Parts: sequence; C-alpha cells; structure tokens
Amino acid sequence: MRNQKSSIGWVVGLATFAVSLLGTGTPASAQQEKVLHSFYSSGYDGFFPAAGLITDSTGNLYGSTPVGGIYGGGIVFKVAPKTGGGWTTKTLHAFSGTGTDGFDPTASLIFDAKGNLYGTTYSGGAYGAGTVFELSPTVGGGWAETVLYAFHDGSDGRHPPAALIFDADGNLYGTTRQGGTYNLGTVFELSPAVGGGWTETVLYGFRKGSDGRYPQAALIFDASGNPYSTTTQGGTYNNGTVFELKSGAGGWTEKILYNFNPNGSDGVIPFAGLVMDRAGNLYGTTNYGGAYGYGTVFEFSPTAKAEKILHSFSGAPADGMYPFAGLIFDASGNLYGTTTDGGAYGCGVVFAMTPTGSGWTEELAHSFCNGNGPDGAYPDAGMIFDGLGNLYGTTSGGGTYNNGTVFAIRP
Repeated sequence: MRNQKSSIGWVVGLATFAVSLLGTGTPASAQQEKVLHSFYSSGYDGFFPAAGLITDSTGNLYGSTPVGGIYGGGIVFKVAPKTGGGWTTKTLHAFSGTGTDGFDPTASLIFDAKGNLYGTTYSGGAYGAGTVFELSPTVGGGWAETVLYAFHDGSDGRHPPAALIFDADGNLYGTTRQGGTYNLGTVFELSPAVGGGWTETVLYGFRKGSDGRYPQAALIFDASGNPYSTTTQGGTYNNGTVFELKSGAGGWTEKILYNFNPNGSDGVIPFAGLVMDRAGNLYGTTNYGGAYGYGTVFEFSPTAKAEKILHSFSGAPADGMYPFAGLIFDASGNLYGTTTDGGAYGCGVVFAMTPTGSGWTEELAHSFCNGNGPDGAYPDAGMIFDGLGNLYGTTSGGGTYNNGTVFAIRP
C-alpha cells in the first residue's frame, strides 16, 4: 500500500535485544534497528503487512497482514519474546473470505479490557464489503473469531480501512472509505445489543460538494467524547480535510476544521489519522504536498483555527518521502513517524520531530534497506512504544524473503 494506526521472558528478551543493538563496529542506524520477524509467503505465515502493531501487558506484539495465510486472505499474528532472547511468531487467525468471514485486514487491532482483539477487514463478509471481527482466546490456547458486523455495500458503509476505537461505554467506532448515502464514506458506531450481537449506526455519511470524502484513517476522541479524523479527498480544494463530529439533540453533526490547500507549501492528501497533545492541538501527516511535494508533518490548533507545517519532507538521501502513517508522542513530547520512501537507501525511514521552543527539528532515526542483513523496506504503518522506550513497527517489504518484517528500534 505504498503511497495510498513484564514477564521474565520479556525482560530477558529486552536485555538481549539491547545488547545486540549496542555492539561495536556497525553504523549507528544498524545499532538502533533489529528485525524481529521476516514474513515468508508460504504455509501459515502472512506477508506484506500494511498495519501497525499493538502490545499486551507482557510485551507480546499483535498485528495483521492483508494477504497470506493458509487461505490467502490475510492473518492476525502474534510475535512473542522468548526467554533467553529471540522472538517467536504464531498465526492466531487466517482469513478465508468464504461464508461470513472477511479477508484483507489492513488496519491495526485493539484490545478490550478482557484481552479480546477487535479489528476490521477491508473486504469479505456476507456481502463482500468488509467486516468488524472479534478474536477471543480459548481454553486450549487458540483464538476463536466472531464476525460482529458485515457491511452491506450500501448506506451502512463499505470497506473499513482503519482501526477501531472504544468509548467509555464499550461502543466501537470506525470509518468506512465508501458507502453511505453518497458512497463517499461514513463514520459508524457498533453497540452491543440486548440479548447478544451488535447494532450498527451510521453517525455521518460524507456528502458531495465541499464536504470531505473517502476517509482512510481511524478516529480519536477529545476529552468531551467528540471524534476527530481526516479525509483523503474533498473539502474546498479537493485535497482532504480535518473534521470533527459532535453529538446533539438532533444526532451527530460534522464540522470541517481545515481544508488542505495545494498552494505549494501546504500538505495535501492526508491518509493518516491524528494525535492530540494535552492542550488539544492536533498533529498528523500528509502523503503529498509541502515545499518539495513529498509530504508534511502538520499541527492544527482548534482554538486558533490555524494550521502550521512543522516539516516538509525533502526526499532521498537526506530525508524521507511520502508519509502514509500517523504519528505518536513519547513521554517528552517528541513526535515519531515513518515515511514509505526516501532516506539514505530509498526504502523509507523512521523519523523523530523535537520541539525547540521556536519550532521543530527533524532527525532520521533509521533508514531502511541499510545493507546490514535482511532489513525491512517501505514502512506503511505507524509505530508503538513499549514501557522502556523501544519502538516497534512493520514494513510491507524487505526482510529475508522480501515479504515484510516486524522491527524494533532502540532510540
């Protein structure tokens, strides 16, 4: 999808990992990054991961691939640290795309409080338009899938591309790239129904004209429970928007907060979602635009109703190109993200953005395809931190078999 979210074993694994990263006689980037798993396109393994990872309380990593597995429809996988070092990979579910099962999971997963996994498939299900699913651990050590909702390829939305989010009451929220009254995408809610099952409600269907259209990203909530996200197209200049939904007596209303402007300096076409700082400011990336045309990192202040470009990517070899994924904050307020291309070897980068008081400075933490072993290439997804400050993510290419990787970086 280029250019289109402690156990003893865990502690020992991290210690071994740290030692392996701090060896001598290797470039700085090689010291920082380690491939935990290289996907191979045979048997039960998936390949070409497009989504990011999540972690549980014991340091296990969970993710999905849109293709591969025994049925070819993608998998949900777990990567676990081993006592004494190293990592093991296990397929938790292989999507078949037959019957009610979905296929092509492109989004990151989420946990509920009981340890069940939730996610979406872009296609498949009873109507071929995608699903929302739950995976629950079983007594025997396996995982059982339940399809919570199958999109009908109509006004209810179709093709959910992004991760879900829970509210405080246990309802799920997400976006679909198409469907709705005008087939331009939706924001939806899934609520547990009395007696079992889930009920879907379309909170908003994107419209023609100056409205946004084709949302690709997940939602975030502010402190009042209002959702925010982006659309890849639409708006005043048809180059994407930042939007907010609010609930009122008459239902949900949408407000366009910002229209991306192809004026030569602004970013355009935001595929990624947003993160919010403590002051309520929103941060994200655009896949294109900026001073060099290779994408941007931006900040939007809802209070000031103003957008600011924090960085314009300049391209290989000094900088990344085409950020597809969103950003994350560390505990010090620095931002981290990925670009799918660019960097020293043209295979994408991990970058860090640091506030300086008068602006932000960017630094490359890793350039992929560094030639030191089977490095990954083309990171389409965002990253996560563990409790020790290590970063984890996926690449859609590269690795031993050139089918993608799970990687870790020690900043």
